[in-house]
Amino acid sequence: MNKSQLYKEIVKKSSFLCVGLDADSKKMPKPLVGNADAVFEFNRAIVDATAQYAVSYKPNLAFYEEMGECGWSVFARTVEYIRKNYPEQFIIADAKRGDIGNTSAMYARAFFDEMDVDAVTLAPYMGADSVKPFLDFEGKWAVILALTSNPSAADFELLKLEGGERVYERVLRTSKEWGSEDNTMYVVGATQAVELENIRKIVPGHFLLVPGVGAQGGSLEEVYKYGANSECGLLVNSSRGIIYASLDDDFAAKAADEAQKLQRQMSMLIHNS
Repeated sequence: MNKSQLYKEIVKKSSFLCVGLDADSKKMPKPLVGNADAVFEFNRAIVDATAQYAVSYKPNLAFYEEMGECGWSVFARTVEYIRKNYPEQFIIADAKRGDIGNTSAMYARAFFDEMDVDAVTLAPYMGADSVKPFLDFEGKWAVILALTSNPSAADFELLKLEGGERVYERVLRTSKEWGSEDNTMYVVGATQAVELENIRKIVPGHFLLVPGVGAQGGSLEEVYKYGANSECGLLVNSSRGIIYASLDDDFAAKAADEAQKLQRQMSMLIHNS
């Protein structure tokens, strides 16, 4: 999926919602407890309930890797299910990979050729050769960590370099030369909304993947105010606030309710801007 296609889906649904599929195998709703295939059934129910309100899904690989071999199967089947039933959805593998060039090339082949996701989150610490192999696949995206929402982001990302430039700003300025607005987007935590205006000065046309709205306390209104561009340029992720809105029999319906609430807020922001 290219940038134009992604923007068309945002316009079509009046939504820039990304649903994080952080499905914890030890935190399944009551009707799925004891089900041998609980995580996949959970994902399927969540996707079916929220697809009309979302434009993207983001499975976090940690929640699948902890299950071992069967977890990889659940991840692959979840991607396959979305592809088959909701082909308009933009699928992000939240894997946070980042290694030397030949290793990154193998990761890229795994996620793009074998798993058929649209994008992979990447840590750029090791430089260009850890990211560029992901940019060799037409229609696929590298989602580079820039300024994250975790409290210890300040340990490195906000450090000032000689001349006053901060580390995350150097990441943006350097990495935007590796690819283009059609294959590179950046992770910016919603709790870092105060920095979004500055980020837009550096990467005005790139998409931003913004986690942290909902359970982590980020403000959707602030994210849109400071982070949106003329083509929206945002995918705002909510995970726990949607998928764990309930652990009872109504878990899918409650997930749909929470997704719809966010979609309605997004629609108002889009049409009032």
